[in-house]
Amino acid sequence: MPLPRFARARGAAAPSPARTGLAGLVLAAVGVVFGDIGTSPLYTLKEAFSPHYGLVADHDTVLGILSLVFWALNLVVTVKYVTIITRADNAGEGGIMALMALAQRTLAGHARSSYLVGLLGVFGAALFFGDGVITPAISVLSALEGLEVVAPEFGRWVVPITVLVLVALFSVQRFGTEKVGKVFGPVTGLWFLVLAVLGVANIFHEPEVLQAINPVWAMRFFVDHSVGGIFILGAVVLAVTGGEAIYTDMGHFGARPVRIAWYCFVLPALMLNYLGQGALVLEDPDAIRNPFYVGVPEWGRIPMVILATAATVIASQAVITGAFSVTRQAMQLGYIPRMNTRHTSRDTIGQIYIPAVNWSMAVVVVLLVLAFGSSSALATAYGVSVSGTMLIDTLLLALVARALWPRWRWWVLPLCVVFLAGDIAFVVANAAKIPAGGWFPLALGIVLFTLLRTWRRGRGLLREAIQKEGIQLDTFLPGLMLSPPVRVPGTAIFLTADKGVVPHALLHNLKHNKVLHERNLFLTVETLTLPYAPPERRLRIDAVGDGFHRVIVRFGFMEVPDVPLALMRSCDEEGGMVIDPMETTWFASRETVVAMGNRGMPVWRDRLFAFMHRNAAPASGFFHIPGNRMVELGAQVEI
Repeated sequence: MPLPRFARARGAAAPSPARTGLAGLVLAAVGVVFGDIGTSPLYTLKEAFSPHYGLVADHDTVLGILSLVFWALNLVVTVKYVTIITRADNAGEGGIMALMALAQRTLAGHARSSYLVGLLGVFGAALFFGDGVITPAISVLSALEGLEVVAPEFGRWVVPITVLVLVALFSVQRFGTEKVGKVFGPVTGLWFLVLAVLGVANIFHEPEVLQAINPVWAMRFFVDHSVGGIFILGAVVLAVTGGEAIYTDMGHFGARPVRIAWYCFVLPALMLNYLGQGALVLEDPDAIRNPFYVGVPEWGRIPMVILATAATVIASQAVITGAFSVTRQAMQLGYIPRMNTRHTSRDTIGQIYIPAVNWSMAVVVVLLVLAFGSSSALATAYGVSVSGTMLIDTLLLALVARALWPRWRWWVLPLCVVFLAGDIAFVVANAAKIPAGGWFPLALGIVLFTLLRTWRRGRGLLREAIQKEGIQLDTFLPGLMLSPPVRVPGTAIFLTADKGVVPHALLHNLKHNKVLHERNLFLTVETLTLPYAPPERRLRIDAVGDGFHRVIVRFGFMEVPDVPLALMRSCDEEGGMVIDPMETTWFASRETVVAMGNRGMPVWRDRLFAFMHRNAAPASGFFHIPGNRMVELGAQVEI
């Protein structure tokens, strides 16, 4: 049967801005894409002069730190992420999982290299979650610490109010962000405008601070502080956290609006504010206790606390929804078990809510706030994982540039060497934070990486066991039809991961019910390394004979895998096969995994995989199969 063509299934179309002008896209990008990096001025300069770095806020040191922040923002964010990596889109989508899939496609035929790239990508995604849980905690804490500047007696209320704000934020996730998202752009736009105005006002006090743009001051800092000066990069990295989020969220708006927003609005506002804080410290070194809020006029500090809290909530919202998106990509690519996923918008496929991820993050974030108690303490844990993610991004970028950008690689690859040197320096600097709290995101990343790899490897072992114990379809069906069982009207669809093996569900159905449906489809769902499956690759139906068909349905890793809708639309357009939903029964095998410990993985990983497999969401919900049309039959498999 020829490969059918049909309209994309629900969730198959990439999100496109419906009649939204460029200005509207730029404003929306300001609200969603730059929320994380936009709240960094709340704590970056204050952290650079925290006691554990041992720096004195004198003239040369302040200019040196500001110069490092300026050039880190421009090299890491402007050049690396906004200018170059946003060109490495995977059919319009960004993020480390999309970049990993793109890099793996450049290594077709090199199984070992592709496997190593997969390890890098998965480890980078795990590290993303490791620092992702710190962003809401440190952002909201640093915003509310402005209350201490307004009145020191408010200090004891900072942590309780922070916990309340965060609990409220995670509690409303189930309603979706479609309506709230409409105010993201204006509020964050106001935030960046206020940052710029405050920066300009403070620069007038000490215009000399503008000298920090000269890279000589950054080099002089390292000369004055010798080798130990590299550890200040552990604070400077706070200014560029959010660079990965720019690439991850690029697919919502396109690269051009993101670049315009950064070049013309976000970067100038950030740098003016950092320079303004530096000018304030040059004028009054005591202002280093909280240079962001000290630089705000007294009459405006309460409104600024409110605006900063709103901005940090928006930044946290972007991180949370980003975690949902990365989780869905990992599910589709087969790195984590199926999870209950709710769609909170009828029109936008990116609006999803994953309860398990949401409440796991909520618990970890609240515990972080209670354990560390201040943004300065949390800053000692922040940056370890994000610097590792930036390093992995550079390595994957080099692979993509070498293979896919023949016209650009002559200048991109040398820049990758520069980025690599900077990333290694950031990793070394942040490694010093590990004993003081940096161990937490690193440990969380390692745990998540272990879970991801265990699930991936366990699924492979499970597939091998099913193939080994299974019966080949091509030999089974001819034998079955020599003495066929009773045929009943309707269609039976058997979900199977292996196209060549008889599904356990079919064997059990024959054994216990002793009937065979009039038409039988052996259906396999495949996930492509593309965000959205092209219509011509969506579905393939091959007739086997005697009312049996092999069916392959393909989805991209950003799509909602609505299998029934894909089948119905395809068959309706082709007209060659009519599938009546009310006359169709879906069959799936529910394997019970038994850990043997003498095969592919250590016994503890076998047991971990068995636990994950047992608690995975049922196929009916994940593939949008009606529960009242689904029959699950059990099977025991040893791995």
